[in-house]
Amino acid sequence: MEQPTPVRQITDSRVLAALAHPLRRRLMDVLKVYGPCTVGMLAERTDQAPANVSHHLKVLAAADLLVEAPELARDRRERWWKPRNRGVRWSESDFGDDPSTRVVVEAAGSLNLERHTELVRAWHTASDETHAEWNDAPFSTDHWLHLTPEELEALGREVIALLTQWADRPIPDDGQRREPVFVFAHGVPGRP
Repeated sequence: MEQPTPVRQITDSRVLAALAHPLRRRLMDVLKVYGPCTVGMLAERTDQAPANVSHHLKVLAAADLLVEAPELARDRRERWWKPRNRGVRWSESDFGDDPSTRVVVEAAGSLNLERHTELVRAWHTASDETHAEWNDAPFSTDHWLHLTPEELEALGREVIALLTQWADRPIPDDGQRREPVFVFAHGVPGRP
């Protein structure tokens, strides 16, 4: 199967607005983790009605964030979807000072952070059995660093490269069960 194109730099606020919705963000995550899916598969994985999923897939496709994967269909009625790109990123500096655009950028950033926090909170409320299964593997860390903007940018590139290396590694065929694991990092100027 054809691999998605590399990470896409979003510079159009309409595309960012399409992504800045909790369910659409979650649908993109499901497709990234599990690969191409049908509406029914996505509805099951997100506990949503198929009609609701279908609507949001159309919005994502109109923003060119998803494409159909007709090569997976068993007949003409079955529609499979996959991300167009391996991932997306955006920078506030790409969107200028237009107030309506700023609202979209701020909403997308806020939604992104809420999604990250939601996933970590879900881990902390998981059952004792689930926690025991993973032992001490889950981690969190934080550090205060003294950096210039250029050094922070370099650190970000290094962290992203390390995570990309793990994401792109061939999955060993060793009979072990591997579960999706969410890892995120933020490096932002702050005050203690």
